[in-house]
Amino acid sequence: MNRQGHWNQAYRTNGAQEVSWYQRRPDLSLTLIAASGVAKDAGIIDAGGGASTLVDFLLDEGYTRLAVLDVSPIALAHARSRLGARAETVQWFEADVTSFVPPHRFGLWHDRAVFHFLTDKADREKYADALRRTLAPGGQAIIATFAMDGPCKCSGLRTVRYDAPSILAELGPGLRLVGQVDETHLTPGGSEQEFSYFRFSRTAAGAV
Repeated sequence: MNRQGHWNQAYRTNGAQEVSWYQRRPDLSLTLIAASGVAKDAGIIDAGGGASTLVDFLLDEGYTRLAVLDVSPIALAHARSRLGARAETVQWFEADVTSFVPPHRFGLWHDRAVFHFLTDKADREKYADALRRTLAPGGQAIIATFAMDGPCKCSGLRTVRYDAPSILAELGPGLRLVGQVDETHLTPGGSEQEFSYFRFSRTAAGAV
């Protein structure tokens, strides 16, 4: 599958505010980022952030050294246009998360809906490698996936659903689970999707 082509088409067909994962305000993500205690200048990267409004609210709250990573240039263009002049204060990375090589480390990795689309084990291993390359020592990661009772298919693609033991097994050594919070997401179309948000801290075993 051509990931870039697939997600570009999703944004062309539906628009940034009608895709199933759209949130006007990502309240739970913001709550978990605040709970992480990450310094406001430690750097936060939103993996698969696309056109998400998370970056807007982080800027509003005084966070700096922000970055958005997404495979879709159309999604990134939506976000940059929405932010206007503030877009110049954000780093934008057009890349597949499985092959991402960061120019520097970040204090927090946030991913609301990328990992559960990686149905190939090799891609999940590459994702975990990219996460370890990107996350600073002592940093934290917030990864949201479909819960065990969530959809097994979304946006025309199969998904992998997770609980805490299964996602820990997939991500490998170097991450300690701090906590899990579940959420029912209401899509713009009115459907409910069950998510699990996992917060991790990076341990010495995750050094790269």
